[in-house]
Amino acid sequence: MLANCLDQLNNGTPFKEYKGNMFKFGSFSFTSLNASMVLFLCVYILLGFSICGFCDELAMVSVPLGFEVSGFDKTTTWVSQNGVFACGFLEGGYMKSIYDENSDGVFVGIRYNLGNKVANLPVWTVGGGLRASKNSTFRLSEDGRLILVENINGLILWSSNTSKLGVQKASLLDNGNLVLLDSEEEVVWQSFNSPTSSLLPGQSFHFPQSLRAPSTKSISSYYNFVIRPSGELALVWESNVTYWKSSAALSSPGHTITKVARFHSDGSLGVFDVLTNKSIWSVTSKDFNDSSVGLRHLRIDTDGNLRIYSWYNELKMWTVGWQAVENQCNVFGSCGLYSLCGFNSSGPVCSCLNEGTIDGGSGSIGSDLGLSGCKKLVDLDNCKTRTSMMDLKQTVLYGLYPPHDFDLMLNMDDCKAYCSNDTSCIAATSKNDGSGLCTIKRTGFISGYSDPSLPAISYLKICLVPQAVSARKTVPQGGATETSLPSRSFIFDGNSSKVVTALVMIGLVTALVTLTVEILVIWSVYRRRKSTMRVRIPFDKDALKDPHYSALVRLSFEEIKELTSDFATQLGPSIFKGILPNQTPIIVKVLNNVVSEKDFRVAVTILGGTHHRNLVAVKGFCCEQKYKFLIYEFVPGRSADKWLFDSGRRSNEPHWQDRIDIALGVARALAYLHLECQSCVAHGNLKLENVMLDQNLVPKLMDFGLEGLLQGDSASSSESASERDIYNFGQMLLQIARLKRDPPQDEDVNHLINEILEAQRLDGHEEYERVSRVVRIALWCVQNQPFLRPSIGEVVKVLEGTLSVDRPPSSFAFTSGRQVDVEEQTEIQEHP
Repeated sequence: MLANCLDQLNNGTPFKEYKGNMFKFGSFSFTSLNASMVLFLCVYILLGFSICGFCDELAMVSVPLGFEVSGFDKTTTWVSQNGVFACGFLEGGYMKSIYDENSDGVFVGIRYNLGNKVANLPVWTVGGGLRASKNSTFRLSEDGRLILVENINGLILWSSNTSKLGVQKASLLDNGNLVLLDSEEEVVWQSFNSPTSSLLPGQSFHFPQSLRAPSTKSISSYYNFVIRPSGELALVWESNVTYWKSSAALSSPGHTITKVARFHSDGSLGVFDVLTNKSIWSVTSKDFNDSSVGLRHLRIDTDGNLRIYSWYNELKMWTVGWQAVENQCNVFGSCGLYSLCGFNSSGPVCSCLNEGTIDGGSGSIGSDLGLSGCKKLVDLDNCKTRTSMMDLKQTVLYGLYPPHDFDLMLNMDDCKAYCSNDTSCIAATSKNDGSGLCTIKRTGFISGYSDPSLPAISYLKICLVPQAVSARKTVPQGGATETSLPSRSFIFDGNSSKVVTALVMIGLVTALVTLTVEILVIWSVYRRRKSTMRVRIPFDKDALKDPHYSALVRLSFEEIKELTSDFATQLGPSIFKGILPNQTPIIVKVLNNVVSEKDFRVAVTILGGTHHRNLVAVKGFCCEQKYKFLIYEFVPGRSADKWLFDSGRRSNEPHWQDRIDIALGVARALAYLHLECQSCVAHGNLKLENVMLDQNLVPKLMDFGLEGLLQGDSASSSESASERDIYNFGQMLLQIARLKRDPPQDEDVNHLINEILEAQRLDGHEEYERVSRVVRIALWCVQNQPFLRPSIGEVVKVLEGTLSVDRPPSSFAFTSGRQVDVEEQTEIQEHP
């Protein structure tokens, strides 16, 4: 025992409680440790076990008010008495495998302390996986709150909300439970009451608690493990698709919520009636009651499956003793968007609906939904020819979002014909098991699974691709394959060959002479145009014939004056309307940037290469010493700010869905600029005034990229131009959702949601969820710390509805407004 005590003291700080430079142990306090004091402490501990009877106090490690752990200090860890668990900042190993590997943020929580980084699995995280910068501090504040603070500006990212409960210290128990204690040693808060992705032995699980699979950044997982009021356990996707459940009915007559689930150290998970303590349902791990198992926990993984893990000390590894869904392909959306879950000799693999395996052939089952690497399905509205149906045998397809497929009673041929003739149908699945069930899918967000034993066939609508007629092949007796000749063939003799050669030579000479003459003519015209000063007709003959001609045209200042009738029609500051000779209207923007011609032309070339449905196309430019202009396509309509805030529309406010469609179009345009261009193009001037709406309310983003391309990234060192775009989009999204120009003041998420619901007269859970999704992603976008903001790709998926989004760490954080302290908020959840 004495040797073990010395080892514990030498290994770090498991036994010590300190404040400032004062160390405490039991009733003793001292400023430094020496050999004699260490020996005295160990003897004191042994006496305490055998005489004083304060073993229960030693079963936990306590820290006083003011204790803190820094994100920069990798050596400081707060370890439980038995050394099994550690609390602090989590990095590396398993954390980077389940979260964003390239993330510059860190997480705070409780993990195993088993020596092996890969084995040190997290069991609880602050805010359900809230990401913070390394310049953050996890602190037990003097007012009794556990808080996660961003040191740069003092922003509180998370709080336990225990300032008025008389907290005196915090303890990390041997069972992995982090507790806050008052002066009477009573527990006033504990991490076991706010589980994140795992349950530890002895931990209870009751309604409305849930476990959520880990995900990245602010975007939360779609997979949850829940317990319903009846006591039924279930794995659900997006709260509306249940793909596993414990039993059909567990309700008790005359009682409301009387069920609780418990996970035990012997490897069992059960549901109990609180009133009678009677077991209602249970499962056990395959190593149930095995004495060689040192540790166990229950966790919902990133792939949406629920598993019991066991730690074998001899093997130094975690093994799976039980999992809820035996066939991983039965997990809803297991492989993500546009993907199929199937099997090969090594087990379940993912492949793309448009053929090929995910991520160049990795076929990993654990891919995040929507991030699997499969390309988006073809836009059927843009098919140049008619559509056709692709047959997928032994395959079931389903719509990921919204997952509201509907069923018909049709045979296979009629099911295929129904989808083919229905313009809104994307795919269909027909059960050939005798049921006659035909499931129609009307969303482009498709996933599915296949198995040789599945009695089903699916049909995916695709653009019709004409098939080339292949040459017929015959197989001679010798076995060699040869291509048969067409029915009409020509056989040339020697004289015929000479005639053909002569004809070919004549043709070549004629072509050479013609090409020489054309070159001379072109050179002569070019010289004549160089030597004479005259105004040429704007845009060439191709532009006159085709208004969508995309080649950039350079114009002179005189030509710009002619197109705009000497700048007669002004549409806005530095913006004028012009007319091409073919009567196509254009927009001419005057640029005041002082920049070299070389830099200007490089920028214009980049902008001219952008082509997106939600971007205003750049048609041409003028670059002279004193004058610089850009020519854009003309969008017949008005800017989004006038459409949203026109006082004349107050009696008939813009419809909610129209506004969200506009926001989604802007987000897709930004995603194209940030992610799909050869190099990231930041907009640099994102606001509603720069969003034009055509007659169908399709948004088109203009005035993009020029400032950043000409001046470089002029943002502060802590914020890039693309991160600033995300912030500006968040402000724009709040304006679109609230129909107000001014930012919200002193309002949290619930206030904003209720404000929008009341203003729009929206009702129902589904409407609440739609509004909540928009408000939450908007507030994530306007966080002051750039690393907290989502990427534009994630924003697009949230607005499309294919990703969920957590509650932001604070109600909002505008640069122009004051920070909102956690104590001032009416409610901040311990985790979303």
